[in-house]
Amino acid sequence: MNFNNKKVAFYTLGCKVNQYESESIKNQLIKIGYEEENFENKSDIYIVNSCTVTSIADKKTRNVLRRAKKMNPESIVIVTGCYAQTNSKELLEIEEIDFVVGNSNKSGLVDFIQDIENKKSKVLTENIFEERTYEEYEFATLREMSRAYIKIQDGCNNFCSYCKIPFGRGKSRSCSLESICKEIEVLTKEGFKEFIIIGINLGAYGEDLDSDINLETLLETVVKLEGVERVRIGSMYPDKISDRFIEIMRENSSKLMPHLHISLQSCDNTVLERMRRNYGAELIQERLLKLRENVENMEYTADVIVGFPGETDEMFNNTYEVIKSIGFSDLHVFQYSDREKTLANTFTDKIDGNVKKKRAEVLETLRKEMGKERREKYIGKELEVLVEEIKEDGCSYGYSQNYLRVKTLEATAGVNELVKVEISNLEKELLIGNEKGKRV
Repeated sequence: MNFNNKKVAFYTLGCKVNQYESESIKNQLIKIGYEEENFENKSDIYIVNSCTVTSIADKKTRNVLRRAKKMNPESIVIVTGCYAQTNSKELLEIEEIDFVVGNSNKSGLVDFIQDIENKKSKVLTENIFEERTYEEYEFATLREMSRAYIKIQDGCNNFCSYCKIPFGRGKSRSCSLESICKEIEVLTKEGFKEFIIIGINLGAYGEDLDSDINLETLLETVVKLEGVERVRIGSMYPDKISDRFIEIMRENSSKLMPHLHISLQSCDNTVLERMRRNYGAELIQERLLKLRENVENMEYTADVIVGFPGETDEMFNNTYEVIKSIGFSDLHVFQYSDREKTLANTFTDKIDGNVKKKRAEVLETLRKEMGKERREKYIGKELEVLVEEIKEDGCSYGYSQNYLRVKTLEATAGVNELVKVEISNLEKELLIGNEKGKRV
């Protein structure tokens, strides 16, 4: 295949891990002569990196794939990602799709495309559970404004009763500490100051490695690397917040950002047990409150599922009260949806759709109230902000250490600079303030 002037367009659904992998594939294709095209324009190849965490994600993937072929009937349409891994036969029945490449083969997608004219089969997926080692992608890839993402882990061994992701990602596999450090060193030389550690189940990092390395070890190593000024940690399970983790967060508070996204899902013991989570509501409260007591300005965001099979009004209220007692700066609320292959899919005590919708609305109201309350306490205080963009009105925008969006009036600091901002007021979910000096 002649690669000159070939155009490729990407559409990525789902998590930051998917986005990281799309960016890697894109960069590799550009290196061999491809030109990136906007997905809404005519392209030679369309690559859809799919998500299957909810039925809504499945539906969106199918719609995007059909849309791609309409934009150029002569194009090659490829679907990869978690939905491609778990439902390849279903996707093959969609006539607009030319090839299905699962997560088990995603890292080889560039080689696949180079030899695409010789492909006799429309599907390339293998047993994801046979993957025993971490598959490294070409690194130094996903950048977002002034931040760079570092993927350290893939897969999950938990098999929560509602979750389809292990079937799409396989067992937990960890990237070597050496490779992670090398990637960060390259990115610091490119000028990045903030790094976000991502994975499918970060707390499981190192469990498959033949060493004593774990997430805590990794964090202690990364904060000591030259040029690293900010490190953010992605989604965490509450039971993975160990005393050592808390101690490391406290002792490295200048570099480890005081924010965690918590994979919460529920705060009722009965629901958590049926979800096959390995902890109860008491642990959630104890761990999150202890971390907040030890780390100044600690903030949390979280994922919550409402309407899990068998969830009574009392169980939902338990979740509501625990969330309210802790206080979150943001919530991502999902209505439970059946996922094939999961244990919860077999449960017969499903919740009516209207009940799920009402519960989601109740948590949405709480989300807004908590968000306002959490942000208002910073009025009159100083926060350090990494400038990500400057608009024509002379104001800059970026995130504080604890992941609150900040607008700085009459900004003098440039993009990718760290600046102290005194917060003066709040507009909806945006903190407003004035510069008080750059980090020296």
